[in-house]
Amino acid sequence: MIHYKTNEEVELLRNANLLVSATLAELALQIKPGITTKQLDSFAESFIRDHNAKPAFKGFRGFPFACCMSVNDAVVHGFANDDELKEGDIVSIDTGTVLNGFVGDSAYTFAVGEISPELQKLLRVTKDSLYLGIDKAVVGNRIGDIGWAIQEHTEKKHGYGVVRELTGHGLGRSLHEEPEVPNYGKK
Repeated sequence: MIHYKTNEEVELLRNANLLVSATLAELALQIKPGITTKQLDSFAESFIRDHNAKPAFKGFRGFPFACCMSVNDAVVHGFANDDELKEGDIVSIDTGTVLNGFVGDSAYTFAVGEISPELQKLLRVTKDSLYLGIDKAVVGNRIGDIGWAIQEHTEKKHGYGVVRELTGHGLGRSLHEEPEVPNYGKK
Protein backbone atom coordinates (compact mmCIF):
# COMPACT_ATOMS: atom_id res chain seq x y z
CA MET A 1 0.00 0.00 0.00
CA ILE A 2 1.33 3.43 -0.93
CA HIS A 3 1.29 5.90 1.94
CA TYR A 4 0.69 9.46 0.83
CA LYS A 5 2.77 12.03 2.66
CA THR A 6 1.77 15.41 4.01
CA ASN A 7 3.84 18.46 3.09
CA GLU A 8 5.45 18.25 6.53
CA GLU A 9 6.34 14.58 6.03
CA VAL A 10 7.78 15.35 2.59
CA GLU A 11 10.01 17.96 4.23
CA LEU A 12 11.17 15.42 6.82
CA LEU A 13 11.91 12.94 4.02
CA ARG A 14 13.81 15.65 2.16
CA ASN A 15 15.97 16.34 5.22
CA ALA A 16 16.77 12.65 5.71
CA ASN A 17 17.75 12.39 2.05
CA LEU A 18 19.81 15.58 2.15
CA LEU A 19 21.83 13.94 4.91
CA VAL A 20 22.34 10.87 2.70
CA SER A 21 23.55 13.17 -0.07
CA ALA A 22 25.93 14.96 2.31
CA THR A 23 27.22 11.59 3.53
CA LEU A 24 27.94 10.44 -0.02
CA ALA A 25 29.62 13.78 -0.80
CA GLU A 26 31.89 13.38 2.24
CA LEU A 27 32.69 9.80 1.26
CA ALA A 28 33.64 11.01 -2.23
CA LEU A 29 36.40 13.08 -0.62
CA GLN A 30 37.76 9.96 1.11
CA ILE A 31 37.81 7.61 -1.88
CA LYS A 32 41.31 6.93 -3.18
CA PRO A 33 43.54 3.95 -3.85
CA GLY A 34 44.54 2.25 -0.59
CA ILE A 35 41.40 2.98 1.44
CA THR A 36 39.21 0.04 2.42
CA THR A 37 35.45 -0.17 2.22
CA LYS A 38 35.44 -0.88 5.98
CA GLN A 39 37.18 2.46 6.55
CA LEU A 40 34.63 4.19 4.32
CA ASP A 41 31.78 2.51 6.17
CA SER A 42 33.15 3.60 9.55
CA PHE A 43 33.49 7.17 8.28
CA ALA A 44 29.91 7.13 6.96
CA GLU A 45 28.49 5.80 10.22
CA SER A 46 30.31 8.46 12.24
CA PHE A 47 29.20 11.22 9.86
CA ILE A 48 25.56 10.12 10.03
CA ARG A 49 25.59 9.83 13.84
CA ASP A 50 27.39 13.20 14.16
CA HIS A 51 24.34 14.68 12.41
CA ASN A 52 21.89 13.26 14.97
CA ALA A 53 20.69 10.45 12.74
CA LYS A 54 21.04 6.68 12.62
CA PRO A 55 22.36 4.58 9.74
CA ALA A 56 19.20 3.09 8.21
CA PHE A 57 20.88 -0.08 6.96
CA LYS A 58 22.78 -1.06 10.11
CA GLY A 59 20.81 -3.86 11.76
CA PHE A 60 18.21 -4.01 8.97
CA ARG A 61 17.57 -7.74 8.55
CA GLY A 62 20.86 -8.32 10.38
CA PHE A 63 22.98 -6.19 8.01
CA PRO A 64 26.14 -5.26 9.95
CA PHE A 65 27.17 -2.03 8.20
CA ALA A 66 26.04 1.56 7.58
CA CYS A 67 26.61 1.18 3.84
CA CYS A 68 26.38 -1.43 1.14
CA MET A 69 29.73 -1.39 -0.66
CA SER A 70 29.91 -3.00 -4.08
CA VAL A 71 33.27 -2.96 -5.85
CA ASN A 72 33.64 -3.40 -9.61
CA ASP A 73 31.31 -6.10 -10.93
CA ALA A 74 29.43 -6.70 -7.64
CA VAL A 75 25.86 -5.62 -8.39
CA VAL A 76 24.56 -4.27 -5.07
CA HIS A 77 24.35 -4.91 -1.35
CA GLY A 78 28.02 -5.81 -0.92
CA PHE A 79 29.63 -6.03 2.51
CA ALA A 80 32.44 -3.70 3.53
CA ASN A 81 35.77 -5.45 4.02
CA ASP A 82 39.49 -4.87 4.54
CA ASP A 83 40.46 -5.11 0.87
CA GLU A 84 42.08 -1.91 -0.35
CA LEU A 85 40.52 -0.11 -3.29
CA LYS A 86 42.84 0.12 -6.28
CA GLU A 87 43.37 2.69 -9.01
CA GLY A 88 40.86 1.95 -11.75
CA ASP A 89 38.22 0.37 -9.48
CA ILE A 90 34.67 1.59 -9.20
CA VAL A 91 32.77 1.40 -5.93
CA SER A 92 29.02 1.72 -5.52
CA ILE A 93 28.06 3.01 -2.10
CA ASP A 94 24.45 2.66 -1.00
CA THR A 95 23.58 4.24 2.33
CA GLY A 96 20.61 5.45 4.28
CA THR A 97 19.69 7.55 7.28
CA VAL A 98 16.89 7.68 9.79
CA LEU A 99 16.37 11.31 10.79
CA ASN A 100 13.36 12.52 12.77
CA GLY A 101 11.57 9.23 12.11
CA PHE A 102 11.96 9.30 8.31
CA VAL A 103 14.30 7.34 6.07
CA GLY A 104 16.67 8.63 3.41
CA ASP A 105 18.31 6.19 0.97
CA SER A 106 20.50 6.60 -2.07
CA ALA A 107 23.44 5.07 -3.87
CA TYR A 108 26.20 6.47 -6.04
CA THR A 109 29.01 4.81 -7.96
CA PHE A 110 32.43 6.42 -7.64
CA ALA A 111 35.61 6.08 -9.67
CA VAL A 112 38.75 5.24 -7.72
CA GLY A 113 41.39 7.39 -9.39
CA GLU A 114 41.51 7.11 -13.18
CA ILE A 115 39.19 4.52 -14.70
CA SER A 116 39.07 2.96 -18.15
CA PRO A 117 37.05 4.54 -20.97
CA GLU A 118 34.68 1.55 -20.80
CA LEU A 119 33.94 2.20 -17.14
CA GLN A 120 33.59 5.93 -17.80
CA LYS A 121 30.95 5.10 -20.42
CA LEU A 122 29.15 2.71 -18.05
CA LEU A 123 28.96 5.37 -15.32
CA ARG A 124 27.80 8.04 -17.79
CA VAL A 125 25.11 5.85 -19.39
CA THR A 126 23.74 4.65 -16.06
CA LYS A 127 23.69 8.17 -14.60
CA ASP A 128 21.96 9.47 -17.72
CA SER A 129 19.39 6.67 -17.42
CA LEU A 130 18.64 7.75 -13.85
CA TYR A 131 17.81 11.27 -15.01
CA LEU A 132 15.73 9.96 -17.91
CA GLY A 133 13.73 7.92 -15.40
CA ILE A 134 13.33 10.92 -13.09
CA ASP A 135 12.06 12.97 -16.04
CA LYS A 136 9.23 10.42 -16.43
CA ALA A 137 8.25 10.57 -12.75
CA VAL A 138 5.48 13.11 -13.29
CA VAL A 139 1.75 13.30 -12.70
CA GLY A 140 -0.08 11.31 -15.36
CA ASN A 141 2.73 8.84 -16.04
CA ARG A 142 2.93 5.32 -14.68
CA ILE A 143 5.71 3.29 -13.12
CA GLY A 144 6.18 1.53 -16.47
CA ASP A 145 7.02 4.87 -18.11
CA ILE A 146 9.91 5.34 -15.69
CA GLY A 147 11.26 1.83 -16.17
CA TRP A 148 10.81 2.04 -19.95
CA ALA A 149 12.90 5.22 -20.17
CA ILE A 150 15.72 3.59 -18.19
CA GLN A 151 15.58 0.32 -20.11
CA GLU A 152 15.37 2.03 -23.49
CA HIS A 153 18.51 4.05 -22.78
CA THR A 154 20.61 1.33 -21.16
CA GLU A 155 19.60 -1.80 -23.06
CA LYS A 156 18.37 -0.69 -26.42
CA LYS A 157 20.54 2.36 -27.02
CA HIS A 158 23.77 1.25 -25.31
CA GLY A 159 23.61 -2.56 -25.04
CA TYR A 160 23.83 -2.81 -21.25
CA GLY A 161 21.53 -4.99 -19.18
CA VAL A 162 19.33 -4.00 -16.27
CA VAL A 163 18.95 -6.02 -13.09
CA ARG A 164 15.40 -7.30 -13.00
CA GLU A 165 15.53 -8.93 -9.56
CA LEU A 166 16.10 -5.64 -7.71
CA THR A 167 14.11 -2.43 -7.92
CA GLY A 168 13.96 1.10 -6.69
CA HIS A 169 11.38 1.77 -4.02
CA GLY A 170 9.46 4.35 -2.10
CA LEU A 171 10.52 5.78 1.23
CA GLY A 172 8.83 7.02 4.35
CA ARG A 173 8.99 5.83 7.92
CA SER A 174 10.40 2.50 6.75
CA LEU A 175 13.25 1.68 4.41
CA HIS A 176 11.35 -0.08 1.64
CA GLU A 177 7.90 1.32 0.97
CA GLU A 178 5.73 0.90 -2.08
CA PRO A 179 5.83 1.51 -4.91
CA GLU A 180 8.55 -0.67 -6.34
CA VAL A 181 10.18 1.04 -9.31
CA PRO A 182 11.90 -1.39 -11.70
CA ASN A 183 14.55 -0.31 -14.20
CA TYR A 184 12.52 -1.84 -17.03
CA GLY A 185 8.95 -1.57 -18.15
CA LYS A 186 6.34 -0.86 -20.79
CA LYS A 187 5.70 2.68 -21.88
